[in-house]
Formats: sequence, structure tokens, C-alpha cells
Amino acid sequence: MRRFLPFLVWITTYKKEYFTKDLIAGLTVGIVLVPQGMAYAMIAGLPPVYGLYTSLFPILTYVFLGTSRKVAVGPVAMDSLLVAASLSTLAISGVENYIAMVLVLTLMVGATQLLLGILRMGFLVNFLSKPVISGFTSAAAFIIMFSQLKHLLGLEVAGSNKFHEIIQFTFDKITDTNPVDLAIGLIGILIILAFKKWRKSFPAILLVVVLGIVAVFYLDLGEYGVRLVGEVPKGFPSFSVPNVNFVNLEQLWPMALALALVGYLETVSIGKAMEEKSGEETIDADQELVALGSSNIVGSLFHGYPSTASFSRSAINYAAGAQTNLAGLFSVVLVVLTLLFFTPIFRFLPNAALASIIMVSVFGLIDLKYAKVLWADRKDEFAVLLLTFLITLFVGITQGILIGVLLSLLLMVYRTSKPHFAELGNVKGSDYYKNIKRFDDEVIIRKDLLIVRFDSQLYFGNSAYFKKELLKQIKGKGPDLKAVILNAEAINYIDATAADTLSKLIHQIHENGLQFYIAGAIGPMRDIIFNSKIIHELQKEFLFVKTKEAVDFYDNPDKVPMITTRVAHENSKLK
Repeated sequence: MRRFLPFLVWITTYKKEYFTKDLIAGLTVGIVLVPQGMAYAMIAGLPPVYGLYTSLFPILTYVFLGTSRKVAVGPVAMDSLLVAASLSTLAISGVENYIAMVLVLTLMVGATQLLLGILRMGFLVNFLSKPVISGFTSAAAFIIMFSQLKHLLGLEVAGSNKFHEIIQFTFDKITDTNPVDLAIGLIGILIILAFKKWRKSFPAILLVVVLGIVAVFYLDLGEYGVRLVGEVPKGFPSFSVPNVNFVNLEQLWPMALALALVGYLETVSIGKAMEEKSGEETIDADQELVALGSSNIVGSLFHGYPSTASFSRSAINYAAGAQTNLAGLFSVVLVVLTLLFFTPIFRFLPNAALASIIMVSVFGLIDLKYAKVLWADRKDEFAVLLLTFLITLFVGITQGILIGVLLSLLLMVYRTSKPHFAELGNVKGSDYYKNIKRFDDEVIIRKDLLIVRFDSQLYFGNSAYFKKELLKQIKGKGPDLKAVILNAEAINYIDATAADTLSKLIHQIHENGLQFYIAGAIGPMRDIIFNSKIIHELQKEFLFVKTKEAVDFYDNPDKVPMITTRVAHENSKLK
């Protein structure tokens, strides 16, 4: 039961002193969650109250099913933008139809995450490499920030998820800027930045919201054309099942999958970061998929949109001393109180104030430091980051992340197709064999013996390269060469194509009058050798545990190492 209901783990060991810390952390996060949730709902193209709905049942579900005790889940900027991007290309008329499609998308995201969790397929998120995520999130941050210019300037601007279009549409209307909206937005930005610098623990976001509402109410700023949030429905969201049909599934599945993986990656990444700080390791990657999937499914039934872990709120949760997931329950209590008693005052909240909150919040997603590191040390990965950034920025959100993943996979395939290939020499006065290019004068290089190391698995994509490089090395040794030793310590797998290539290559080497030995092959590798054509060409007495043993055997064939005989015998039995 504890595996499927992780809350049973921490609730059975709960201590009295935890309660106060969880209470303070939960209420502190809740104070930030209310205005943030409303602001992020606007990014998703939804009425602000849907941010509060997303802060109810999804968080409650995660309290019981989540394994990270520090993260704070709910609406976030990234997922909000992805929701808007996924639906922007569809012909949807009317707010009600748009909301209905968001609920369908949320249900699909949750179902995808839950299914992946049940099948224990959390490893799929590994295909989203850090350069892709960094490029994508940085571009998304720019798009989110500049998409809020219309609220900051008080303009009526057509929506878009392409950076250049946002700039163009905004510039076309720049003469209609409302100076009062602009002043509210700039003051909000300055207040948040000031408290970030001087007192991070202070809820500056809440202060901006309160000041904005007070200014509108007492100064009657609505008369100056200031755009307001307007009426926020009071009470809890009603229960309804999203209307899913084949057309919806066909239109939304690519974005649902992307949202599912991105949301999962955010949660696990943030959770791991919190664990590094606290020293407490509780995260179960597959259970996190189940928790997030269940949260989004439940959320879709109560008018919520996709939710995941928030970095800013998780940091606040940790700093405030949260000990368990119970802190999330107290955050929900504050949202409940807001929906029951405080919604009337939010109709005076300026959109410009929410825009200032969003713009400052997402600025932290822009990671220039990581880009500089890649530029200095990993220019191929920097290229992946830059292309992902540019495609996301100018072509589209969906295209950016999909092409980014594809570029990462292509880079991985390219690297494995031409892995490191080194000639080894004996380090003087030792039993070690190292790369002759790295150790130069420290190694002994023999003209009659070629020792090589291939630093990758052997598979169909690099077997031809392996053959070409080995024959090139053999040719370079000249007529004095008598034997070749393959150090296979780094080869952890050989597929059928590569096994066939290697067996034919050994045969070709033998026909040229040379001996061929394999040294350092690990157990799984030896199994493949004995269960393929390789052993027929190699012969088991030419398979060694260490490179030194292969060299000794070459120098004195009459002395076969006992361990080599035993390894060959054991593999013969396995066969």
C-alpha cells in the first residue's frame, strides 16, 4: 500500500514539530499561489479563476500520491504557454469551446502520464536533453514575457506564440499605450525586483496585488481605461467529464505527449534539486508520473488545466521549512478561502499588475550561464541549444521542442557512429595500457603488436567505422606487425550486424597472417561472443581478462593464464 499511496510513509512517522513548519510553508506558498495561478491562467488563454481551480484538486491529489516532500505543484508559466500554443493552431470559436478543449487536453496529459507511470516508463524523459530543455525554456521565457506587453501597455493586441509576430503586433499598436497601465506594470516590476534583492522571504507578489487593487479602488483608475481582471466567479468548480472524441485525440495527442513529458521533467528536476539541498531522498520517478497523471486527470474533472511543479513556489516551500506534503494541503486551504470569500475584490485587480508578476517570474527561466558553458566546452550541444531556442522563438513552441529532441537524438547517433578509437601502449614499469597520444613518451609502443581500444558499444551504426579504423591502424603498423589485441573494456554490447562484421574482420585479419585477441570483455559481451559467429573465428583460447595477459600469451603462448582458461570454460558451459 505504501508503494501506491506514498503519504502512508510520511504520515506514519509524522512528528508534532513538523506541523508548525508545514503550516507556515503551506500558507506562505498559498499567498504566492493565488496571484500566480491567476496570472498563469491568463498565459494559457483562460479566465484568471481557472488558475485557482488548478490550485485545488490537483494539489490535493499530489499530497496523497506524490513522493517529493518539498515540491509545490500547481499552475506554472511553461505549461500555461504550452497549453496556449497547442490550441492556437486550432479553429476554436468562443471562450466556452476553448475551455472545453483545454479540459480535454488536460485529461489527455494526465492519462498519458498515468499510463507511462503504470508501465514504469519514466526513462522516456531522458530523451529531453538539458541543451534542448534550456534552449526551449529560454525561448519560452522570451515569448511569455513579451506576450505580456499588451497587458503592461494596456493594448488590445492579437495573440501569437511567435516572438517576431508578438513584437510586430505590439509595435503596430504602440501609439495606443495607456500610460496608467504602463505605470502600474513598471511599479509592480520594480517592487518585486527590489524585494528579490533586499528581502527574498517577503511576499512581494502579494504586495503588488494588494497595491494594485487598492489603487484601482480608491483612485478609480478604471475611469482612466485601466484594464481589470473583472468578475471572478465565487465558489468551487463544478464536476464535469471532458467531452473527448476521436477528432480531439487526433488534434491534441502530440502536444499532450509533449506536455506530459515536460511537466514530468520539471517535477523530477525540481524535486531532485530540493533533495540535494535537504539531503533527503524520497523521489520515485515512476510514482511521480502516477501522481502527476492522477492530479491532471482529477484536475480536468474540476475545470483545471495541466499542472506540475513550480520552481519558484518549491523554493519558497523549502525555504519556509516544509517537512512533508501536508504543506500542500495548507496552500489549498488558502485557495479555498479565496474562492469562498475574496473573489469579489479581484475584480479590481489590474491586468498590468499580473503582467508584472509573470514577467519577473519567468525571467529566471533564461539560462545564459549554461549556454556560455556549452559554447566554451561543447559547441555541438550549444548548436542544439541555439537551434532549439531559435525554432521555438520564431517557428513555434511545438516545433521547437520536437525538433530539439530530434537534433539531440541525431547528435547522439552521430557520436556513437564515430566513437573514440585509440591505440594503446604499455606504461613503462607497470601493467597498464594507455592511449599513446595522451601519454606519448611514457608508454612503450611495439612494432609487432597493435593494441586498440574502442570506446562504445558495437552496433550497426558504427561497425563499418570500426572496421575501417582498425584496418587503417593495421596498415599503419607496416610489415613488422604480427598480432592485434582489441581491448573491449568499453564495449558493453554487440548487435547482430556488428557481430557479423567483427567475425568477418577477424577472419580477414587471420588471412593476412596476423593473430587476433580480445581482452577485457565483460560478462554480457563474452556471452555475445560465445553465442555468435565471433567465437568460431576467434577461438576461446584467444579471449583474455586483461590486456597484459593477452600480451604475455603473445610473447609466450605456452603459458596460458589460469583465469583466462576458467573464463573460457565458464562461457562454454553457458553456451
